[in-house]
Amino acid sequence: MNNTREGAIKGGIGRSTGGYDVSNDNKSWYLRGLRDGVPIMLGYLAVSFTLGIAARNSGLTWFQAGLASFLNNASAGEYAGFTVIREDAGYIAMIAMIFIANARYLLMSCALSQKISPETGLIPRMIIGFEVTDEIFGVSMAVPGMLNPWYSYGVITGALPGWAVGTALGVIMGNALPAQLTSALSVGLFGMFMAVIIPPAKKSRVLAAIIAISMAASLALYFIPPFSTWSSGMRIILLTVVISGAAATLFPVKEEEHEP
Repeated sequence: MNNTREGAIKGGIGRSTGGYDVSNDNKSWYLRGLRDGVPIMLGYLAVSFTLGIAARNSGLTWFQAGLASFLNNASAGEYAGFTVIREDAGYIAMIAMIFIANARYLLMSCALSQKISPETGLIPRMIIGFEVTDEIFGVSMAVPGMLNPWYSYGVITGALPGWAVGTALGVIMGNALPAQLTSALSVGLFGMFMAVIIPPAKKSRVLAAIIAISMAASLALYFIPPFSTWSSGMRIILLTVVISGAAATLFPVKEEEHEP
């Protein structure tokens, strides 16, 4: 019995959650990730549609814009890249802009690596790290216990095609849809964010307070100089390091002890 449990822990599988038998069952983890990825995909379709309009205004074809979204799953980073293209700037400027806008994903990847079994290979880690987005990070961190890479594969399969397809459709359709309708569709992504953070916040007053403080601090830095002149990515990095560091120091989480 202990050997079975130890094998599950080493495989990064953890315990049974969400009605699935996840004991050494990659298929169950994949299907669970696919289920969680579909709502994200619907939100991506709406948000990336407006990104496609920006790509069209920068002179990109639907294929070029769709490929850009397939290889760079970040709205702020892509918008910065499309802006550089429109201004006919050089590659160095584009690299610098996209790196700054997407630097927060370095922190997300570091945090996500703590939920993956140490025995997970390099290639699965590279796939998971390459496809990290705000939403995928949120649903992945909400999974109790260790994270099976096949869950991440499922989320990626379900969510990310919507980003590339939505961008391509934005280029093709241009400004055909009313701006009010596009804005209304984008609200769905914020609703998904709330669905990710509210359940764990209801179970922990500390986590709820940290979320409230983070939101208030983010709003404050948006208006307070010189932080107001920073990119949103840089502000997120600063808040993540400061608030998460303070929370980890003041309210450390005890590691689960496993039977030998």
